Amino acid sequence: MARAREFDEVTAPEAEIECFWHRGDEAASVRHLADKMGISEPSLYNAYGDKRALFAQALDHHVDHSARALIKRLESSLPPKQAVRRFIEEIVERSVNDRERRGCFLINSALEVAPHDRQLGALIADRLAEIEAVFYRSIKAAQAEGAIRQDRVAKRSRALAARRFARHSSSRPFKARAGPARGRRAPCARPSRLKSQQGAA
Repeated sequence: MARAREFDEVTAPEAEIECFWHRGDEAASVRHLADKMGISEPSLYNAYGDKRALFAQALDHHVDHSARALIKRLESSLPPKQAVRRFIEEIVERSVNDRERRGCFLINSALEVAPHDRQLGALIADRLAEIEAVFYRSIKAAQAEGAIRQDRVAKRSRALAARRFARHSSSRPFKARAGPARGRRAPCARPSRLKSQQGAA
């Protein structure tokens, strides 16, 4: 019995992450999780509580051993600007080398879980805010060192905001153009039709 408990505490977090990662939160049942972790369903409930608590633990375990560990290593070994660059490079490398194409567990959770569970959504938002804070303090430190010019950061921020606005604005005409293909008249065609009707009258 003591050996089973030891397995739960040491190995189970990785097993539960794999289950959630492959199946997603909604499709991963308590039975799937218990089988993957090598324990019975009653033992799972007794040790971890409900499925939400188990997911929260899996998420924190993942962040501890991925983003937080990476940030700690890079911030202690590289200048701020290089640390940010290397952080992004390593994330890209992990994604490219992932043959199963699982994606990022944290981002997957933000897309799948956060919109439907306010409690877990707040937890996920906090974890994402941790990473955002790393970028913020690294940029500020790089500016203080002179490695990044402050006016260049402001210029890039304005350019990014402009691109976001352009993407948002262009989505509405696209939907209007797609209308006639579904058998409906696009809104932009209505004024010309009204004008022709008035001229005929």
